[in-house]
Amino acid sequence: MQLRLRTVDDRLVGKLATALRVKPATARCLVARGVSEPQDAQSFIDPRLAALRPPAGLAGMTKAVTRIADAVQRGERIGIFGDYDVDGVTTAALLTSFLRASGAAVEPAVARRMAGYGFTKGAAEDLVARGCNLIVTGDCGTSDLEAIQAAGAAGVDVIVVDHHTVPSAEIAHPAYSLVNPYRADSTFPFRGMASVGLAFYVAASVRTELRDRGWYRLRLEPDVRDLLDLVALGTIADLVPLAAENRILTALGLRRLQSRVRPGVAALLASAGVDSEREVDARTVAWKLAPRINAPGRLGEAMPSLELLLADDQAAAGCAQVLEEANTERRSIQDKVMKEALAMMGDRDPGSAIVLAGEGWAPGVVGIIAAKLVDKFQRPAFVVGIDRETGIGRGSARTAGGINLYKALSAAAPFLDRYGGHAAAAGFTMRRESVAELTEALSTAVTRLAEGSGPTSTARDVDAEVQLDEVDERLAQELAGLGPFGQENPAPLLVTRHAKVTGVRRVGDGSHLKLTVEDSRAITRTAIGFGLGDRPVEVGAMVDLAFVPTVSTWQGRRSAELEVADLSILS
Repeated sequence: MQLRLRTVDDRLVGKLATALRVKPATARCLVARGVSEPQDAQSFIDPRLAALRPPAGLAGMTKAVTRIADAVQRGERIGIFGDYDVDGVTTAALLTSFLRASGAAVEPAVARRMAGYGFTKGAAEDLVARGCNLIVTGDCGTSDLEAIQAAGAAGVDVIVVDHHTVPSAEIAHPAYSLVNPYRADSTFPFRGMASVGLAFYVAASVRTELRDRGWYRLRLEPDVRDLLDLVALGTIADLVPLAAENRILTALGLRRLQSRVRPGVAALLASAGVDSEREVDARTVAWKLAPRINAPGRLGEAMPSLELLLADDQAAAGCAQVLEEANTERRSIQDKVMKEALAMMGDRDPGSAIVLAGEGWAPGVVGIIAAKLVDKFQRPAFVVGIDRETGIGRGSARTAGGINLYKALSAAAPFLDRYGGHAAAAGFTMRRESVAELTEALSTAVTRLAEGSGPTSTARDVDAEVQLDEVDERLAQELAGLGPFGQENPAPLLVTRHAKVTGVRRVGDGSHLKLTVEDSRAITRTAIGFGLGDRPVEVGAMVDLAFVPTVSTWQGRRSAELEVADLSILS
């Protein structure tokens, strides 16, 4: 693997390092992210809620806010419906929490995977039967026209808060209001928000509307900052860009998660083995919290996850245990399906796109399998679990190389019953007999979208080149301040060259690589490469290491460590 240093203006790096009093490597990482002015850098490092742009350009927002405020004042029963993933569940939890705190009667619900993706006709009928006069959907609804029409036929308005791709503008959307940044008439400058971020804007705007109407004169006004932990959970888990509004909301939400004030989150962190002293960062959310919140929905019923996020102190531990057990079961199912998927792949060339369909594969894990296949083969992956009795296949897709999945699925629409999602992640249903045609159609579509190039580069970009003596706690802490890290704001990647390997161990189950490295000046550091245990590194080898500086604690002693993302063996 070739490690390629990003090209930046060294004059800007020096200016920024001096103004902020940070290490040159930190300044270089900022400039590589397009942040070159000291004032902008300070805002990047210390995001504030006041920096959020007002939602005036979000088409449908004003109409939605007015209708929700009317429902609260009139005492109408409001149905809240979220999809079964983390974004959908946190959206439902956020709106339920806020509306209940505002004095509204709320009927919360989330999708059931076996009932199908999104807001279904059955879900609409259930909320109507529960006496709802208004339904607000979260992370679904944009493509769920039949269900919205069914609610409308019963005299119930539906407001959609969603971020999935909007159908053709030629189709009149049946929702009372569609709050979606992908609407053609939306002028909000950032389209990459998760649904839970949009729901935060809705809640804040409804609070302002109710305050202006004098609603809070006789009751406590909710503080929307209390909802930011839910925003961070949903935004990180949904793999949307951690830029612009998302970055601000997520950074502030992580601070609230760190405080562990939400009983369900505190209980889930404890059950996941996250020590009370450990920082809750984006990685903790992605690797510890999100899989557990997702687990019940992957197996069928997502309601336990919503109950956890709404739980009080007494119920929280029990709710967390339900999620822990579901996650254990999910891992077992996932491992089995992954083995079968890799066996299907064999040694063949993956081509432009990976399309796999398995009889009896649980629909709840196919998204994880698709993501793992993308990591391994660097190709867009479309993975389908086919029900043995009905022949209906439910699939998930993940992308690589910048391929827009929604466009790919649109090109293959004749072989699909239904599909939805966005550029980076999507879901679809199909029939068993269409697998061959779908495979050909998706491969052709991906090839066309990639313009025939495919993900062929073997170079990996790094932000800065450093010597081992520069890798210390201060550098690790400075770079951590550039987080949260995720889509469009990856963790800073540094390179140190021509380091000599003086110690090698395979740790864990043998899949991780533990190294001791030394430079020409006899400076040593330890390094850990997760998932790199198969690399043929031996003592005495010279290597280039691409890494993220971290701080390791062992027996109360702290030291800088290199978390290796990639390496190149020179000799």
